[in-house]
Amino acid sequence: RGRRSCLTSRRTLVVFSTRYLAKLSSVGSIRDEETCERLRGLIQRQVQICKRSVEVMDAVRRGAQLAIDECQFQFRNRRWNCSTLESMPVFGKVVTQGTREAAFVYAISAASVAFAVTRACSSGELEKCGCDHNVHGVSPEGFQWSGCSDNIAYGVAFSQSFVDVRERSKGQSSSRALMNLHNNEAGRKAILSHMRVECKCHGVSGSCEVKTCWKAMPPFRKVGNIIKEKFDGATEVEQRKVGTTKVLVPRNSQFKPHTDEDLVYLEPSPDFCDYDPRTPGMLGTVGRQCNRTSKAIDGCELMCCGRGFQTQEVEVVDRCSCKFHWCCYVKCKQCRKMVEIHTCR
Repeated sequence: RGRRSCLTSRRTLVVFSTRYLAKLSSVGSIRDEETCERLRGLIQRQVQICKRSVEVMDAVRRGAQLAIDECQFQFRNRRWNCSTLESMPVFGKVVTQGTREAAFVYAISAASVAFAVTRACSSGELEKCGCDHNVHGVSPEGFQWSGCSDNIAYGVAFSQSFVDVRERSKGQSSSRALMNLHNNEAGRKAILSHMRVECKCHGVSGSCEVKTCWKAMPPFRKVGNIIKEKFDGATEVEQRKVGTTKVLVPRNSQFKPHTDEDLVYLEPSPDFCDYDPRTPGMLGTVGRQCNRTSKAIDGCELMCCGRGFQTQEVEVVDRCSCKFHWCCYVKCKQCRKMVEIHTCR
């Protein structure tokens, strides 16, 4: 039972419907319109987008795997470690409830699609887009805009059209649809708000007589870090009607209103301590590795929910005494040592 909480799926995955990541049905890439018809979990409007933009869908597929990898990295030391399942949705029932965890999954998924599609544009993989040619001329700082600026506008627009379509098809009236759309946009803003300027100097001996620059996306790890910070400070909200418009407002009136870049959620998270066979994705923490000396959530006291832990010694093999040899390789020895591993009861 304990091992199940650490299982992950490394199969080819793609973002489907409401932030669910589902397996491609027996295909490794999306190359034609017939493949779009076979994809599980898409609503009809998403199938239509897939058919119109078949060449973009492989980037969407890569973005989905990127989202899963980043989610599992960010939550590797928490009770819910973003484990994937062999079913839809791949994160289990956790993402079908309006929790903080669902908010993170929606945000990181929307961001990953925008990121992967933008990267495909910049690499010349797609005929429909390329570099951002709106960035040109001389900047106020005096450098020349040149090179290939990331076309984030195209990536964000595609993410909005493909990822948000299911929520928008519901008329955006339900609290959950409003929550999902808000978090989708917050995920994309984690990229938009952190675009950076990269430059290259030109001149004799690197004198930088001329400097050319372009706009680039932040590394996706930074995007994940930003969204994880928003997860930690997420706002619990409820739906209210303001005039004729339904909006989400903080459940606690003493809290300041959330911004477009913050994550929001509708209901508290479970404690994730115990395995529940009736709730897919509720895998518990039995068998999870913990840090005996930490007082944080990765510590054995919190991770194991007070059940205690067991300790065993295992032998590990590391590279050691590495030396650089001219020219040009590094030679290392193999060192064996015994370490203590602590796992939750």
